[in-house]
Amino acid sequence: QVQLVESGGGLVQAGGSLRLSCAASGRTLSSYDMGWFRQAPGKEREFVAAISRSGGSIYYAEFVKGRFTISRPNAKNTVYLQMDSLKPEDTAVYYCAASIAIATMVNRHESDYWGQGTQVTVSS
Repeated sequence: QVQLVESGGGLVQAGGSLRLSCAASGRTLSSYDMGWFRQAPGKEREFVAAISRSGGSIYYAEFVKGRFTISRPNAKNTVYLQMDSLKPEDTAVYYCAASIAIATMVNRHESDYWGQGTQVTVSS
């Protein structure tokens, strides 16, 4: 069992940046492929980005390519999502996810474990 806790959300103006963090307790994140999802009010949850446990494979949704960067430094039990050039349509609750198979997140948009979410609001 792994517990995931997100942080770093907040209110930012369009064009600004935020860095989300996902810390784990219970088990080391090195055992999992990691991802980020988001859900805006009235919309379904959508895949944002994923990174393999080695860091060698990274996937992004088309709508964040070139703006968001997922990373997982080797020495830290933490996963990050650097969000630049934020747009009002990026406003959502962002969830960290951990899975034993990255395809579960990338192709099925599901995961084995979820964090509680952190709110990101981008004002125009």
